[in-house]
Amino acid sequence: MLEDRARQAINKYGLIQQGERLLIGVSGGADSMALLHFLCGLRKEYNLQLVVAHVDHMFRGQQSYEDYVFVEKYCGEWGISFEGTRIDVPAYISKTGKSSHGASREVIYKVYEEVMGRYAIHKLVLAHHGDEQLETILMRLTRGASGEARAGIQMRRTLQTYEIIRPFLYASKNDVENYCRKYGIAYRLDESNLKPVYARNRYRLHVLPFLKKENAQVHEHFQRFSEELLEDEAFLNSLANEHLEAMVLKKDKEVKISIGAFLQTPKPLQRRCIHLILNYLYFERQEDLSATHIESMITLFQNSHPSGEIHLPAGLKVIKSYNEGIFTFRQTQSEPYSYTIHIQGEVVLPNGRIIAASVNQSVEGKSNNIFIANLEDLHLPLIVRTRKNGDRMRVKGLNGSRKVKDIFIDKKIPVTERASWPIVEDAKGEIIWIPGLSKSDKEAVKESKSFITLKYV
Repeated sequence: MLEDRARQAINKYGLIQQGERLLIGVSGGADSMALLHFLCGLRKEYNLQLVVAHVDHMFRGQQSYEDYVFVEKYCGEWGISFEGTRIDVPAYISKTGKSSHGASREVIYKVYEEVMGRYAIHKLVLAHHGDEQLETILMRLTRGASGEARAGIQMRRTLQTYEIIRPFLYASKNDVENYCRKYGIAYRLDESNLKPVYARNRYRLHVLPFLKKENAQVHEHFQRFSEELLEDEAFLNSLANEHLEAMVLKKDKEVKISIGAFLQTPKPLQRRCIHLILNYLYFERQEDLSATHIESMITLFQNSHPSGEIHLPAGLKVIKSYNEGIFTFRQTQSEPYSYTIHIQGEVVLPNGRIIAASVNQSVEGKSNNIFIANLEDLHLPLIVRTRKNGDRMRVKGLNGSRKVKDIFIDKKIPVTERASWPIVEDAKGEIIWIPGLSKSDKEAVKESKSFITLKYV
């Protein structure tokens, strides 16, 4: 039965080609030993070159080491190249603070990549089966996964430099065990797989037996669900890509989109546009991301309030600033600054722009990037600084003063830029100019022998 189901997967997905080199991840348990035996049977048929990688993660002390020796022995008997590595993963967890699952996965896949590099292998074969697919889908749905993450384990998955294939996904755990009995395949038992302390084990011990009692072929239905969902997601993502191209304003280390264009997109595609952005920005899949995060971003963009911010795993922030949505890892908090502006001199600001000061006998062109005042009306020296709480300014043409905060809002200055925006004041602390935005009533209105000109370039 296992052979038939595995060959079905190989033929349907083209998992294995003639003359390939394959790296097999083998732990020594029933699943991976059955996979190793099965692939050995295909060596002549497909003219395969097989290499086995085994990682002793030292979670179980002597037992883990005995797994290592066990796999090495069988590889020798079956004439297969063996690459074994021993890594103290518990120490790595203690040092990094990562979860046991996350740390183990990270360490094991680094070993796989290193071995594939040395042997010029571009395909990794793993022994995940239908019961594990069941567990994975249920766990992710329970956790609130969205998008293609709900499909669980993929039959084949292409990464940057290699591909992962899983020919046992059509088979059940029972199929694997029957295969081992049929061919007398020895394997190691990991008692930690029976401990309910791990979430996956609780699904394995309590949920799967119920489902299998209801339908012995439930793993087949879940696998079909996975495949159909991936096909649906691929189609919808292609549509989402088209819409995303129209709404992206900037795409580099951060992504900036037009919220107006986003909200005109059908909601099913809105969710997938966000997924595409997150996939672009995140180097690794974030297990903590859920459908709730996606919905909160959509709600943020729908909200009538002009600004807002959401914090996502790994330091990613989603910022709403008027009609722009910004996905960024950069810190939005700017360091405050204060510089003295010398006459006939200039100040280079942290954003790279310049404020230059000069004394002239006549008035030059006028714009919000140029401020001209009668020299005798100003208290020198002038200061350019970042904003302070409570800043107010006497705006030209208006009675009384206005809050600088309100000026920023009226001019639709993004929240992320306000903390670093330059403000020019005189020696008495009176704000005379907000470059590019607003001028005070100190702007020149009469003839003078000397004018001071400030330019923001």
